[in-house]
Amino acid sequence: MRVRLAQQAKEILGQSDLVMITERVDDVALLIGQMVKMGLPEVLDRHIPRHWTQRGLSWGWTAVIWLAYIVTEGDHRKVSVETYLKGMHHTLSHLTAQVIEPLDLSDDRLSHLLQHLSKPAYWHQIERDLNARSIEVHALPQDVIRCDATTVSGNHEVTEGGLLQGHDPHFRPTWETRGEPDVKTQRS
Repeated sequence: MRVRLAQQAKEILGQSDLVMITERVDDVALLIGQMVKMGLPEVLDRHIPRHWTQRGLSWGWTAVIWLAYIVTEGDHRKVSVETYLKGMHHTLSHLTAQVIEPLDLSDDRLSHLLQHLSKPAYWHQIERDLNARSIEVHALPQDVIRCDATTVSGNHEVTEGGLLQGHDPHFRPTWETRGEPDVKTQRS
């Protein structure tokens, strides 16, 4: 929207027209702020290799904007993100302090990011760094300890006297983590 300024405003700003851009923000600022506080862009950029010809947004910032889109819009489709960017371009650029182009969030680029995230070699390192940044262990008195059961599962290394004891009974390592071919993969 373009607004004509009053004479006093013209003198202060040094221009006669003021351009206002209106974008619906919703919870995007909060979501991006939380992901930045978690260090998600840095962690992803540390572990997902950047191709020497790659330009534009880093993988970390691409993932942060995409996750904010998924949570805000309730839509996981890759094809819609580029259109979403057009309606939020100024807000996202300001929140991330990044130059964002529509091709940075194309469905092809998001597919490439998913391929990286699906590799156990990358994902385990990302998970380890994020856990190190977000889980704190405190020395508590050991007179009485009460543990609540959880429905969350994970595959962890068991260490003598460590906090996490046991393995996820449903975890089936793939040939990439074991170093040997998976029976299912051989038959396909």
